[in-house]
Order: sequence, then structure tokens, then C-alpha cells
Amino acid sequence: MCARKVYPAPSKARLMITATRPPTSGRSARRRLLGGLAAAIALPATLRAQGRITLKVSHFVAPTHRLQRDFLLPWAKDIETRTQGAVTVQISAANSALGQAQNQLDQCLNGVVDVAYGLCGLPRGRMPRSMLIELPFMAATAEAGSRALWNLYPRLLADDYKGIKPLLLMTHNAGGLHTRGRVQQPADLRGLRIRTPSPTVSMMLSALGAVPVGLPPTLVYENLAKGVIDGAATTWDAVSSFRLDEVTRHHLDLRFYTAAFWFGINQRRFDALPADVRAAIEAASGEALLRRLQGWWDSWDDVGRAAARARGSSVLLPDAALAGEWRRAVAPLLDGALAEFQKEGVADARAIHSAMLAELARQPKA
Repeated sequence: MCARKVYPAPSKARLMITATRPPTSGRSARRRLLGGLAAAIALPATLRAQGRITLKVSHFVAPTHRLQRDFLLPWAKDIETRTQGAVTVQISAANSALGQAQNQLDQCLNGVVDVAYGLCGLPRGRMPRSMLIELPFMAATAEAGSRALWNLYPRLLADDYKGIKPLLLMTHNAGGLHTRGRVQQPADLRGLRIRTPSPTVSMMLSALGAVPVGLPPTLVYENLAKGVIDGAATTWDAVSSFRLDEVTRHHLDLRFYTAAFWFGINQRRFDALPADVRAAIEAASGEALLRRLQGWWDSWDDVGRAAARARGSSVLLPDAALAGEWRRAVAPLLDGALAEFQKEGVADARAIHSAMLAELARQPKA
């Protein structure tokens, strides 16, 4: 069932009631007429011209997830406020027919929904330039990765978003390894079956002797509980959101990978909206969201860390020496990974990678 945000009816309804009253004295009638005209002028041009607009939004996480609570619902409310109720937002989450992660991009491009939130890695190969941010040890924080994507989008990443107007490009805080047995050094991964979130993480796991297993987050708990996998590369947020603290006992806070996400509106739909609605959407998006996302991810991750510690599990934040050991272990993979991006059609993969590193170096450190 779709999660639907319901907003109060705009003041136009009150104006219609006033207009149907029979006239009484000339002075009273004039007062009501002037009041009605003032109310009409106060309504946004959009509502006067064509009535209420509904924007259909889809995403792939549960309606109870913090992403909907802290990000999408406040964004929807901001749009309503800025348009004085002329625009409402209807949100469809993972529990709806529009909630499949692999369908978000095509739903938005084909006009099934107006706005969507999706992974740059799904469907695979559709946003390859943005995926370069997912190479090992690139972005440590959500803000650094997100601002790097947003700043490079107009110049180097625009081909990934043809037909979509991005409203936010985002990464999460870098993820780690959450396992049933202890994993501390790269050699500890040999032979372990580890859930992987992306092709770049799969490449790293394979090179270190692990067996990558592709699974959506919703299936990780079951496979860990049954012993089908030995651990998962994922975020602290997922540890609590998917109850992985119940089936893992060791948490290496390695911060070695991130995933790229997009939040955007169908370009044709955006272009067809009235100018004041377009302005409201742009004002509520981009920088307005970038300023808040580090706080979101920090608070979401804190819940996962607290859940693991509450169970008495081991939580290890590598010191400089151990982190250096992991970085050296994966460093030889970079050249081959960039060559793969080039084979997949990103001819300037090395230039984009260098530009990302430069952008990340300009961002505040965690």
C-alpha cells in the first residue's frame, strides 16, 4: 500500500463558500468581496491557473525507515509550504508496487512516477560515471561523497542523468564489515562468504580471497541466521534497520566503501510545471538537502552502533596502521578497476576519478 502524505485543503475552498452567500447590506457585501479578492490574490499563481498538482514519488526502502521520516516527508512538506498547498506529494515505498529498487530509474524516466530515489548501481551500467565514487576508500563521509557528486554533476556526470533532473546526489557514510566471526586483517577474509552491495565491493572481496554474494539488504538477516553467508559489507544504519545486530558479533568499522544514490524528477514533468512550482522544488532541493544529510546519516548510523554495543558485540575502529594495511591490500586493484570502467563506456574514467579525488580533498574530514 502506498504511504500517502495528506495535506489540508487550500484556502480556495473557503473562498468558494464565501462567494455563495447571498448579499446583505452594501457595506457588508463590499467587505466580503474585498476579502475574497485578497484571498484569491494570496493564492499562488499555480493554484489560480490550474488547481492542485500531485507529485508522485517512489523509493525502495520501508515506509518506516528513517530515510522517509527524516528526508522525504520533510521535503514533501517543504514543497507544500512553499506552494501554499498548491502541490501535494504522494509517496510510494518498498511495500508498494512501485517500491522495487531496480525499477526506480525506469519508473521515473517513463513517467510512471514524477520523482524517484534510487541507487546509481541499479540497473547495472546505467549510471557508470557516478559509480566511480564507490571505489574502495574514496569517500569517508556522506557529506564529502555527496558534495563531490553534486559539484561534478554538471561538468562530468550529466550523461548518467539524461531525462532526469537531479534534486540530490548522495552517498552514505562509508560502510564496514559485519561478521559472525572475527575479521580484523585482510587475510581474515579468505574463504569467507560476504554479502556485497556492488560490483566494486565484489571486486575487492574477490581480490582478498573472499566469496562475494550479491543480496538485497532485506535478505541479509535470513542468510546470516542460516549460515549461508559469514558476514556483510554494509552500513551501520543497516545493522539496526535490518536487525543484523542479532546475527553478527564482530563489527569492523573499516569505512572502505560507499554507495551512490540519486533523487530526481522526470525532466519533461519538471519542465511542464508552472514556474513558481519549479522554483519551489529547486529551493527545497540541492543545497537545502545537502546541508542536512550528514546529520541524517550520523544519527542513523549511531543507532546501529548502539545496537551492536548493547549486545556486547566487538566493535573495532582500525587505527592508522591497520587502516593502512587494508589500503595497501586493495591499492593494486585500482588500475584494473578503472580499465573496466573504460571498457563499459566511460572513456574518461581516469579523469573523472582524479576529479573526484580532488573534490573529496576539498571537503571537511570526518
